[in-house]
Amino acid sequence: MHLSCRMRAGVMPPNAHSVNHATGAASVSDQQQSKPDQTSADRFDAVVETIATATRKADRAAETVTLVAVSKTFDAEAIMPVLERGHRVFGENRVQEAAGKWPDLRETYADIELHLIGPLQSNKAAEAVALFDVIESVDREKIARALAKEMAKQGRNPRLYVQVNTGEEPQKAGIAPSDAVAFVAMCRNELGLEIEGLMCIPPFDENPGPHFALLKKLAAECGVARLSMGMSGDFETAIAFGATSVRVGSAIFGAR
Repeated sequence: MHLSCRMRAGVMPPNAHSVNHATGAASVSDQQQSKPDQTSADRFDAVVETIATATRKADRAAETVTLVAVSKTFDAEAIMPVLERGHRVFGENRVQEAAGKWPDLRETYADIELHLIGPLQSNKAAEAVALFDVIESVDREKIARALAKEMAKQGRNPRLYVQVNTGEEPQKAGIAPSDAVAFVAMCRNELGLEIEGLMCIPPFDENPGPHFALLKKLAAECGVARLSMGMSGDFETAIAFGATSVRVGSAIFGAR
C-alpha cells in the first residue's frame, strides 16, 4: 500500500499534534509501540490509520503523504508481513545492508520503491544509484558530483532530496540552512541534477515543530515541493507542518 496510502520556539500550526522530544511526551506512535503482542502488520495498520487521522486534522487528503517504512536492521522475514499488506515504499540507512536483502525481495515484488535515508559515502555512489529509487541524503558537493557522474554513466536517475541540518548539529550530516538555496541551485545549474525535495532530522532533544517549519520555508525558497520529515515519534507533527513523506520505522517494525 502506497499512502501517497532557528525559527522562533513555539511555532505550531492549527490542529497540530504536539510532540516534545525534550519532555518525552507520548505520541500516538509511542502508544502503538507499547503493545508487545502486536505484529508488524498490526502496527503498520495502526500507523496508516494515524496518518489518515493526522491528514484529516490538517485538512489534507491522505494521498498527499507517502509512508516510507524504515526497515533498516530488519531482515526479509520481518519485512514480509508489511509487503503482504500491499505496502511498497521502504527506507534503508546503509547501501550495503540494503543490497543484501532487497534484490531478492524485488524478484517477487517488482514495484518496490526503495529510499536511501542514511548518509552516503562517495565510494558507494555507484551502488546507490543502481539500487535506490530515491536518495534523500544529498548533503554536500562531493556527493552531488559523484551522483551526477554515476547517473550519467548508468543512465539511471533516482529522485533526489537535499538533507538540511536544521539544528546545525556538528555531528549530523546535512547542508546548513543558510546554504540550502545556493546548494540546490548548484546541483541544478552546474550538475544538471533535478532536486525533488528537502529532508531533515530535527535534534532529538528539541521540539521538532520549528525545524519542520524551517524546512518548509526553505523548500519554498528552493522551489521544491516535497518535504521528507517526521519519524516514529513526531510524524503527526510533521504532517501538520506539511510533510509529503514520513519515515516510520520502530512504530511499524518494533524496537531495534
